[in-house]
Amino acid sequence: MSHHSQTHETMQSRRSFFSKMAVAAAAPSLLVSRAFSAEETKAVKLTTDDPVAKALGYSEDTATVDPKKYPQHKAEQRCDGCALYTGKNGEKDGPCTAFQNKIVTAHGWCSAFAAKPPAAPAIN
Repeated sequence: MSHHSQTHETMQSRRSFFSKMAVAAAAPSLLVSRAFSAEETKAVKLTTDDPVAKALGYSEDTATVDPKKYPQHKAEQRCDGCALYTGKNGEKDGPCTAFQNKIVTAHGWCSAFAAKPPAAPAIN
């Protein structure tokens, strides 16, 4: 191998090393800035006027759903029992993936209702 090609490979290795170091050094600050911007994002409450809410027949209270319009509705179906609801148990409202994570009432309902699967039994 000639001296010239050895020098060229060394320079390429150095450039590669320094570019990787620059990316590695920048990564933590990018992650932190994304975390803070996610925290600053204010949750938006879904309204019954929302076009997607209208299309899915969203009601803030499952007890007020029109049985003639939504015959598949059952009184025990509530947002907090739906697989698309990602709110915490016991909270009065939470985000729903059917509505781009807008906030829905826990006791609400829409036609996208899909019962949460039963919890797995505890292993002793």
